[in-house]
Amino acid sequence: MCCNGLRGRPQARNPSQAESQYRIGVAYLKENKIQKAFVEFQTAYEMDPENKDVLNAIGIIYLLDFDETDKAAEYFRKAVAVDPQFSEAYNNLGYCHEKKGEYEKAIEFYRKALSNLLYATPEKAFVNMGNCYYRLKNYEMAIKSYQEALKRDPSLTLAYMRLALAFNMTSKFGDASEAMNKAIMLDSVYKGDREMAIKELRGRRLTASGADWQDITDYLEILKY
Repeated sequence: MCCNGLRGRPQARNPSQAESQYRIGVAYLKENKIQKAFVEFQTAYEMDPENKDVLNAIGIIYLLDFDETDKAAEYFRKAVAVDPQFSEAYNNLGYCHEKKGEYEKAIEFYRKALSNLLYATPEKAFVNMGNCYYRLKNYEMAIKSYQEALKRDPSLTLAYMRLALAFNMTSKFGDASEAMNKAIMLDSVYKGDREMAIKELRGRRLTASGADWQDITDYLEILKY
């Protein structure tokens, strides 16, 4: 089945040309030319519907740029059907469920991603899994997940920020403050400037809602310690 009917599928697979189109799409993504990247990925998909990286890339655009979570999940499922060890796609599939509030299901997919010892960026899945545990109010497991992420990448600012939230919810206020300070020190924008962090967070809170608003409010509270 040809995605979106942009063009008819060629009679025979052309994996080599599909890879070239995929690389062009990646280049467009780096320039933030989303639609151009999407067209290149679609063209690559028509040439080789079993290219897992193409399937994953299409899913990412549907998920992050077009806000079509179910459509994104469809392509991530196709990607893991091609390669059952494709951790990136499992992580992305988990995020689809997390975005829909299906946290237990999301955790299952994050665990599948992490079950592959050759997964190059497991810290991403650990942070995402921690976020799900946090939303489920399982703060101890959230802390453990964020700490596992930091073992893999000790410079991961987001993991420290999320860890601060989880410590805060378990009344470990000193640990929360320490984790938040570490995040501000490591952040490429804040560079240790607490006042800048407070100002930026206050600005973000103006347009935030729901759980995001509460998280930012909690960050600001931790910064008072």
